[in-house]
Amino acid sequence: MKLLLDQNISWKLVEKLDVVFPGTGHVKNLLSTTASDRDIWEFARDNDFAIVTKDDDFEQRSVLEGHPPKVIWIRLGNCRSGDIEALLISSQTILEAFLEDPDKSLLPIP
Repeated sequence: MKLLLDQNISWKLVEKLDVVFPGTGHVKNLLSTTASDRDIWEFARDNDFAIVTKDDDFEQRSVLEGHPPKVIWIRLGNCRSGDIEALLISSQTILEAFLEDPDKSLLPIP
């Protein structure tokens, strides 16, 4: 499964994360900067992406609608893009297990 970075995460991380998570994309490049949460949700579902976000709206949608798509909810608060990159890469094993688990919809990290 590929990662779809939400608008609140820098698009500059795509290239760095694609090495570890092939197929990583960003909402800005694959949809638009004005895409609604519904648009992002449907795109991720239809194209086999897991949404990576800092937005709790996707957490709520995940609880209500289940998956697909799966949601990786980054709860670092105010941080640098490098912090998000390091968190995702250091969590690779956890993310892969989550993405493979047919029963899990939401993964809050850290």
